[in-house]
Amino acid sequence: MARMFTLHEAEAMLPDLERWLRSAIESRKGASALEEQLNALLLRINILGGIQVDIGRVVDLKTGKDQHVERLKKALEEIEGSGAVLKDLDTGLIDFPTLLEGEEVYLCWKLGETGIGFWHHTTEGYAGRKQIDRDFLDRHQGSRPM
Repeated sequence: MARMFTLHEAEAMLPDLERWLRSAIESRKGASALEEQLNALLLRINILGGIQVDIGRVVDLKTGKDQHVERLKKALEEIEGSGAVLKDLDTGLIDFPTLLEGEEVYLCWKLGETGIGFWHHTTEGYAGRKQIDRDFLDRHQGSRPM
């Protein structure tokens, strides 16, 4: 069974999640940029054939890409290990399983938001987000007062 969060527990995790998300996003961008450079180099070799290849440059590109990929994996493992559910790395969308009157729902947070202000049913996505209001807090197990 997935870890269930209270609103307070989920919000307490936001600084770590933000750090991990930013690391994952930057690592993916870095790996992608280096992959593009490697592919461009390979294309140039295939088109021109017989060109002098700077092996040191190729090794540096490959090593740099591998390092970015490892940082990406580590950040994603941290997020997964926290119990939070990464829904979209591009937007930094995270869900936190929680209980609302005994039913599993998600607290929903997106990178750049100052706190968790939304929730949705497990069958809904980002478009189904509803604002956390007094009614939600009154029905949510483990909520903190507004």
